[in-house]
Amino acid sequence: MASTDARDRWAISGLLAGVTFIGAIAGGIKLAEGRPPRPGSDVEGVRKYWGGSKNAVRYSTTVQLISVGWLARFVLSVVKLTKRSRNKALTAAAAYGGALAVGSLAASATTSMLLTGKAREDDEKALRMANGQFALGGPIHGVGFGLLTAALALAGEQTGDLPKPVVVAGLVSAATGIASPLYFLWEPAGWLIPIGRFPGLIVSGIAGVKLALRRR
Repeated sequence: MASTDARDRWAISGLLAGVTFIGAIAGGIKLAEGRPPRPGSDVEGVRKYWGGSKNAVRYSTTVQLISVGWLARFVLSVVKLTKRSRNKALTAAAAYGGALAVGSLAASATTSMLLTGKAREDDEKALRMANGQFALGGPIHGVGFGLLTAALALAGEQTGDLPKPVVVAGLVSAATGIASPLYFLWEPAGWLIPIGRFPGLIVSGIAGVKLALRRR
């Protein structure tokens, strides 16, 4: 029997979202004149970073917003995959988690962009914005992206589109990301943010390629 083309060509957005996000972070670090201030830093640290490294921040946030666009498109592919698995819980997790991941990262990038302008000159406002930028782009995004990744992994296992190692990696990444708000209770838990996010981006990239090339 001839194979039926069942590719989701737009699923390649999963790979593009990861590549652009990593490019945004790596480029921003390379161009910046220092590290971003940690949550709870004083206003001088906020002014120094967002004022002295504003070109780096503007580059990073612009590319992050491009990544957000690709991520938004990938959410649709994950929702489509979950519908093929006929699991309504996974479809809900993909839709709501994806919306939270996209919205929080977009808000974080926009807030960071605003801090390169006059917003950083108002001390109290700048500190609130800096802390909010971290929370949105860190733990809050981690929860949304974790839900999306979990839905992707479980649906991919049920439909047979993803191999077991990718499924396991996705679930571990998802659990770590969902747990990242523990940072607000215990500062060392901040490591859960990158530990959950970057493997999740790799899983999304692999899944995106497989779904884009899929044949049934």
